[in-house]
Amino acid sequence: MPTVTALRDDRRGRVAVELDGVPWRMLPLDVVVRAGIAEGRLLDRPALRLLRRELQRAEALQVATRALRARDLSTRRLGDRLARAAVTPAAAAESVAALTRAGIVDDARLARTRAEALAERGYGDAAIRHRLAQEGLPEELVTGAVAGLAGEAERAARLVERRGTGIRTARYLTGRGFGEEAVEAALGARFGHDG
Repeated sequence: MPTVTALRDDRRGRVAVELDGVPWRMLPLDVVVRAGIAEGRLLDRPALRLLRRELQRAEALQVATRALRARDLSTRRLGDRLARAAVTPAAAAESVAALTRAGIVDDARLARTRAEALAERGYGDAAIRHRLAQEGLPEELVTGAVAGLAGEAERAARLVERRGTGIRTARYLTGRGFGEEAVEAALGARFGHDG
C-alpha cells in the first residue's frame, strides 16, 4: 500500500501530496482535510474511496457555484446543470442540499424575485407563470409568487397609460401574457371578444 510521505501547501488552497517519496497529485485543501489525508496514512481502498467521494463532492460544489455566479437557479435547474457537467447524482444531490441549507439556493425567493422582475418588465400573469415553470419551480411557489404581485389589471392599466389605447396596445398586452379580463379592464370592453 502506498503511504503519504509529505503534504505541501501551495498557499492557493491546494496541497501537493507525495506517496512513498514521489509527487502524486495536487488536491484541494478542503478535500485533504475531509478525506483525512495525513502524513503516514496508508492509501488503502477505503481511503481512496473516501478521497474519490470528497473529490466528487468538491467538483459538484465548484460546478454549482460557477453556475450560480451569473444568476439564481432553481434546485431543479441546478440539478440539471450538474447532470450535464457529468457530476455523479449523489454528489449533485448533496451539493444542492448543502447550498439550499446555506440559503444560497432558495426556490421561494427565486420565484418571488423573478415574478416581480417580470411584472416590472411588463409581463402578465400567464407569461410569468410560464417563465417560472420553465425555471423548474414547483407550481405552488409559482402560484404564490404570482398572487403576491400587484393585480394584473392594475399592471395592464399602467402599460395602457404609457402606450395609449388602441388595438395595437390590446395585441401587445395579450402577447405579453395578460388575461382577457385584465386587457378589457385596462382598455375598455370595446376591445373584448365580440364572438
